[in-house]
Order: sequence, then C-alpha cells, then structure tokens
Amino acid sequence: MNKKRDHFLNDLEKMKGDEVLLVTNADQLNLFGQTFRPIFCGKISEIEDGQITLFPVTIKLVNAPFFEFPIPLSFPLEKISNMTGNFNCNMPFPLT
Repeated sequence: MNKKRDHFLNDLEKMKGDEVLLVTNADQLNLFGQTFRPIFCGKISEIEDGQITLFPVTIKLVNAPFFEFPIPLSFPLEKISNMTGNFNCNMPFPLT
C-alpha cells in the first residue's frame, strides 16, 4: 500500500462513528424494485482496506427520504464519488 492510501485510510479511521453523506458513482440503483439515486447517510461502523461500512444507514429515496436499511451496507472506496463528513442524517434536503 502506498503512503497516500495509508494516509487516506488513517483519515477515515478517525471518522469512525461519525455520520457521513455518501454518494456512489452509479446514476441510479435498484433495490427491491425501487429505483433511486445512490445517496446514503449513516455512521461509519467499519473501515477496511478497499471498503467502508455504514450502520445504521439511511437510503435517501424520493418517496421515503428517511428509509433506514435494516442491515449494514458496505461500499467499495473506488465506487464512492462524494463523501461529506460530520453530516446530520436527520437533516431534510431536496432529492429532485
């Protein structure tokens, strides 16, 4: 592993337990027949080489913007397009 990646993982490790807003590279995702934009909000519960896990995690659906997913969700680091730390997951914001 290179120094830059080590530094990045160390920074993520310091954020463990913090709420983050996370957006993935996909234009849209499909879960249980519901198509949605890939916007997630939750607490960082695990950081591993190559992935981050959020739990509890809220999927920001247009018709249910505070849908809490029942199990942890893991995201490959290379598929994350944006991540904002210290984000209040209860804050409403427009999804359209």
